[in-house]
Amino acid sequence: MTTPLQVTARLRTPVTEHDHIRGALDAPVTIVEYGDFQCPFCGLAHANLTEVLRQRGDQVRHVYRHFPITNMHPYAERAAEAAEAAARRGRFWEMHDWLYEHQDQLDPVHLTLGVEQLGLPADEVETEIGQHAHSDRIRHDFVSAVRSGVDATPTLFVNDVRHDGDFNPPTLLAAIDAANVPGHRTR
Repeated sequence: MTTPLQVTARLRTPVTEHDHIRGALDAPVTIVEYGDFQCPFCGLAHANLTEVLRQRGDQVRHVYRHFPITNMHPYAERAAEAAEAAARRGRFWEMHDWLYEHQDQLDPVHLTLGVEQLGLPADEVETEIGQHAHSDRIRHDFVSAVRSGVDATPTLFVNDVRHDGDFNPPTLLAAIDAANVPGHRTR
């Protein structure tokens, strides 16, 4: 229940085909995550979201948007650029998972090794990162986050409503189940 002074934060930028989407496009529940690849809390949320998707994969689509907090995480923007370079080659989610599973290895040398491990062309990806070829995409995600009231990572929206609860699997599963009740779909 909200009082007149409370405002429910809502997603202001709708999900489109340009977003990074994992799961069924017509799933009844959409989780939009604003994340930072170097943020340790995002790393925990990644593990929890992986479990939630394993349990409710047919009911949920996961959308990832960039919110690198560069003043705290010096490699976050570089990691986001690498993810976008991988996306250009149809490999966003593989890079996304690698980045979260190797958060302690996001410096340039280790990131290049990760790109190579995924079989991506390291020289091309490094050139794109160096030229900030994907900065417009990252900036677009960042601005959409600010418009939606995001001020920390991770921030999740479940069917366009900000999820302010814990990120543990039972809490996320309960939020998904509540959002999946007929009449509560807000997409």
